[in-house]
Amino acid sequence: MKNIKGIIASLGLILCIGGCTVGYANTAIPAKTLQAAQTAAQKGAIKPVAAQAPYQIYTSVNPLDVVNAPDRYLNKNIKIKAKFDKFATLGLDYPPAMKSSENFISFLIQRPDVLDHNIPLSEMKIFLDRKEAEKHIDLNSGDIIEFTGKVFSSALGDPWIEVDKFTVISSTPKKDSSNTAN
Repeated sequence: MKNIKGIIASLGLILCIGGCTVGYANTAIPAKTLQAAQTAAQKGAIKPVAAQAPYQIYTSVNPLDVVNAPDRYLNKNIKIKAKFDKFATLGLDYPPAMKSSENFISFLIQRPDVLDHNIPLSEMKIFLDRKEAEKHIDLNSGDIIEFTGKVFSSALGDPWIEVDKFTVISSTPKKDSSNTAN
């Protein structure tokens, strides 16, 4: 009988909290039910549901489009697949778009419009948490990566992106210089 009262109290609390937004605004909750739900919550009989992070939607973009119109992508979640170029310190500790060199490292991707040379897309400032970057220290120039993040600034007319997910799609074999014939 106590379990049934607890369930009814829980339902009463749910209706009390969320009911007004789903059409229960005119439903009166008996004071005893409300009081029982509050008592059960205080005793720990009703466990709060863990908050979930809101679902993020990312738009797949061409990096050149973002570089050519950074304000259009400001505060937007984007997804980019590109060739990795190198880790760098470009843009770190710049006050208008502050990302601390203690917590972040930047990286460069290669320009997708140049196929016969490796030219970095230095106009795009991309920041990765140092702890995540340490997992990928052996990346080579030309490795295919994909990352998602938010364009948080367009300082200097460039897009500044904080990465929240970094994935290596494929790696190129590291060139071994010790096996070259003289």
